[in-house]
Amino acid sequence: MKRKVKLLKVNLNECVGCRMCELICAAFHSAPKYAAATPEAGRIRVFRDELKGTFVPIKGSFYTKAECAGRILYVNDDLPLSEYKPELWVVCSFCGASCPSRDLFKEPGTGLPLKCDMCESDPPLEEPVCVRWCFVNALAYEEWEEEVREEEKVEELEVAVESLIDRYGWDRVLEVVERFYSARAQSL
Repeated sequence: MKRKVKLLKVNLNECVGCRMCELICAAFHSAPKYAAATPEAGRIRVFRDELKGTFVPIKGSFYTKAECAGRILYVNDDLPLSEYKPELWVVCSFCGASCPSRDLFKEPGTGLPLKCDMCESDPPLEEPVCVRWCFVNALAYEEWEEEVREEEKVEELEVAVESLIDRYGWDRVLEVVERFYSARAQSL
């Protein structure tokens, strides 16, 4: 079985912190499309340290408990910019999944977690809008197919529920589901 892999690569040496990716992502995901640009609706954020000249675009992704060794390389305040290794960061993508900033990617109004969908739309786009609008070429899009064993395939819903249970606990998740179920049953 084959699956399509889509990757948003970041070149840390090119990002100037203009935040155009944030703006266009928010506009693309507004309802209706391009009607407004509420920054909270975007699936990408640029984390900035202007004094050091460091800008890191991070896309919203699934929450995970993982914390990797790469964190030491990129969150260390004493590390000079010349020692950053963007090629390692691009491959591991640790920050999108495990960084404490993960809480910033919430749907305005509902508070539901946001995940980058690579601008899936109908008709499909050649590349995400953030890549198309990044005029300094800090963002790049790659796509390929890879072989997957059947047992590796996991339902997206199962991953989401598992991450909610890990984060908030089984009792809290059940309480919220019961409350939503009751509200839904009363509205019918």
